[in-house]
Amino acid sequence: MKSIHIIQSVALSAALLLSISACQTKRLENTKELSREIKASQIKRVTNTQLIYTIDEWGKKIAQISDKTLQKELAAHPEKASILCKDISQIALINALEKEYGVKVQLLGEADIHSPGINAKEKEVLEAYLYSAKTKSVASDNVQLLNDTLFVYNAPVAVESPICKQCMPGQETPFAVWRLLFDKKEIIRKLDAKALKEN
Repeated sequence: MKSIHIIQSVALSAALLLSISACQTKRLENTKELSREIKASQIKRVTNTQLIYTIDEWGKKIAQISDKTLQKELAAHPEKASILCKDISQIALINALEKEYGVKVQLLGEADIHSPGINAKEKEVLEAYLYSAKTKSVASDNVQLLNDTLFVYNAPVAVESPICKQCMPGQETPFAVWRLLFDKKEIIRKLDAKALKEN
């Protein structure tokens, strides 16, 4: 009888220890999530220069990763080119980038210059990129403020890239441009306050 009592108390102690450690693990996860949320909701003073610098930095990184990822997907699944190119966010890594940076990633071609969804400033930039592609001159990335809340980062795709041929077939000139739409509030939310003070 004594041994049963000892076994029961040992079992009870083990169960208690397990539940305590489970609670602490959950508390630790909640603490990390809470600290991330507190960091994001801190009041930050962000200048336009800091915003442009951040968009340029993030844009370069996202465009490069998206470019490599799409090329890899096109090489592995050439039959899915039209689907992949139309909705880039179907690719898992690009979808993860969109969530991580609060950005919308798109791929534009010559036909998009005349799209009603493209801002007048952006049309001018796309026309300049097309001209550069036709004259085989080098064009650099570009950041534009579209309205009070939206920024666009454009990066031309290399003319010799398979993306131009597979995603934009039928164009006279091989031409494609990465279009990254950034929401101002999302950028500020994701910026680290300490890093801003150092800049």
